[in-house]
Amino acid sequence: MALSVVFMGTPEFSVPTLAAIVAAGHRVPAVYTQPPRKAGRRGLQLTPSPVQVEAEKLGLAVRSPLNFRDPAEIDAFTALEADVAVVVAYGLLLPQALLDAPRFGCLNGHGSLLPRWRGAAPIQRAIEAGDAATGMMVMRMEAGLDTGPVALTAETPIAPGETAGELQARLSAMSAELMVEALAKLEAGTLAFEDQAAIAARTGREPIYARKIDKAETRIDWTADAKAVAGRINGFSPMPGAWTTMPFGGKSERVKVLRAVATDDLADSPGLSGKSDSGPDAARPGTTLDDALTVACGAGAVRLLEVQRASGRRVAADELLRGTPVPAGTLLGGE
Repeated sequence: MALSVVFMGTPEFSVPTLAAIVAAGHRVPAVYTQPPRKAGRRGLQLTPSPVQVEAEKLGLAVRSPLNFRDPAEIDAFTALEADVAVVVAYGLLLPQALLDAPRFGCLNGHGSLLPRWRGAAPIQRAIEAGDAATGMMVMRMEAGLDTGPVALTAETPIAPGETAGELQARLSAMSAELMVEALAKLEAGTLAFEDQAAIAARTGREPIYARKIDKAETRIDWTADAKAVAGRINGFSPMPGAWTTMPFGGKSERVKVLRAVATDDLADSPGLSGKSDSGPDAARPGTTLDDALTVACGAGAVRLLEVQRASGRRVAADELLRGTPVPAGTLLGGE
C-alpha cells in the first residue's frame, strides 16, 4: 500500500528524491517549490525551479507560494490529507500548522551529520572546515532549525580536493535512496527516531550552525593556513566561487579558484609542505613558489588545480598556464 506524499523542494539537489519517491509507487498529490525566478539579461524571463521542471515532466500538480503567511495556503496544504510531507532543500520556512498537517508529520532530508552543521550551507561548511566525512540524514521536522530527531543516516568520506558541487551530487543520490527507505519503514510502522542530544552524546558531534555564505567571504585570504585556504576554495566551488587576483599582462585580474589541495595532501609534492629556502614558510603569503601555481599561505602552501578567469571557462590550472604563465615569485591577491 503506497503512501500519500507531498514533496517540497527547489534546486537540482532535490530532484532525484522526488523521482525516486514516484518510482517507488507512492502517490504525490502536490509538489511545492519556490516560484519561478527572473532570468535573462533584462530579467524578463521566468525560469522554473529544477523541481518544478521534474514535477511537470512526471505529470504532478505544482504549487509555488511565496510563503505560508496566508491561512488559505495552510488550508490548501491541509486539504491534501497527506500521510507525510518530504522536504529536501525547499528554502521556505514552514509554520507549525503545516508541520502538523500530514498524518505522520514532515520528513526532511538534510546534508550533514547532525547535530553538526545545522542550517543553510551544511555541505559547503563541512568542506570548508576540513571535515573528513559528512552524510545524509532523514529527520522529523520541528519548529527549531534542523533540530528534529533523526531516523536514518548514510555517511560518506570527503576526499582532499573534493568540491561542494561534487559532494552535493553524491549526497543528492544518497538522499533519494535514504528517503525511499524511510518511507518504506514508515509504511511498515518500523521507522524509529533518535533525539539529536542522544546522537551528540554517542558520537561527540556538537551542534554547530552552517551559516549562509556571504559574498565578503569569497575573497581568498592567503594569510590563513593551507588547509583553511583549500577548504574554503573547495567548499565554495562551483558557487559562489572563491577568488583572488592574478597579474596578466601587467594588469591585475580577478580569477576564481575552483579546486585546490594543501600540499600536505599532494603525494607528488612532499617537499613543498616542509621548510626550505623556496618553501611556503620562507615566502610572503600569496606568493607562487613554482611555475605550477603552488601558493604560499600563512602556514604551508596550496596547489591551485582548477581556475576560471572573468572572461573564460573553468579550466585546469596547467591549461591556463600554457597560455599565460605565472612564474615563481608572482604575488596573488594584490589590488
